[in-house]
Amino acid sequence: MPFARAIVGAYARRGADPTAALHAARIAPASVRDPDARITARQMELLSGHAMRELDDEALGWFSRALPWGTYGMLCRASLTAPTLGVALQRWCRHHRLLTGDVELGLAVEAEVATLSIVERRRLGAARELCLVTLLRYAHGFACWAVDSRIPPLALALPFEPPPHASAYAHVFPGPVAFGEARAALSFDAGYLALALLRDEQDMRAMLKRALAFTVFHYRRDRLLVPRVRDLLRRCAGEVRTAQDAAGLLHVSVRSLHRQLRGEGSSLQALKDEARRGLALDLLARGDRPVKQVAAAVGFRNEKSFSRAFRGWTGLTPAAARRAAPRRAPPG
Repeated sequence: MPFARAIVGAYARRGADPTAALHAARIAPASVRDPDARITARQMELLSGHAMRELDDEALGWFSRALPWGTYGMLCRASLTAPTLGVALQRWCRHHRLLTGDVELGLAVEAEVATLSIVERRRLGAARELCLVTLLRYAHGFACWAVDSRIPPLALALPFEPPPHASAYAHVFPGPVAFGEARAALSFDAGYLALALLRDEQDMRAMLKRALAFTVFHYRRDRLLVPRVRDLLRRCAGEVRTAQDAAGLLHVSVRSLHRQLRGEGSSLQALKDEARRGLALDLLARGDRPVKQVAAAVGFRNEKSFSRAFRGWTGLTPAAARRAAPRRAPPG
């Protein structure tokens, strides 16, 4: 509800009446003042859309000049012809400076993590929280739509103390949230920057008919989910015993994890078996470690169950696979 209250504040600063916008979103005017009230994502979409049209300002009074209806659609079009998402987001940040000098968006990559950040060039006032969160959601929503993939946030940084509604951020940006940081920033796996854009002008026209949905709803499909799970199983094999473990580390629900993997023609068990098979073959080829120790290293409780699974994966017993493998020097 504080976001709805910020939008009502934009009307107040213009000396305008927000009644029609609240009615369109089915929000009772009295509830706007209720600190414990909540609104749905759909209500936020309807309220924002009505207010932006009625006030003819897609920034809802955040900036020193209004951004007329259609401004962010123009920004989408300017980024659409980029060959990759990385180039598209660089264009997004650069072209956003043409809209306003009050904030500056930037994209940086370090240690395989991409970070989209906002530098504030002037005081944003009472709507600061809504402004910063919405700008990050705009860019993130466009990015997900452009490559037709969910892009899971690795971290969200916000330059203010935790508000009373801090728990709501789990629905806005699933993943770790840090308050009191130097600037607003959203981090994600840099691998998504290499994805090609999959949209054309026809897709753009269809999307813009309900563009705000991409700022309040989350994409479900993750085109990099399978490699992300593979990487997780490689790096954190000892921490991933169950689907709950994997889903928690990936910041998705268990149901979503299974659904998305099925959509990509895979499953968590298949990926776990693949990771265990690869690690087992590697350990068997590297030396004379007893099979019982190899079984424990790849997550089996006993040698018998490991040997049975290994034979199902390769058609060989662990001992036969060791004899057939080219010898490798141990690491180090």
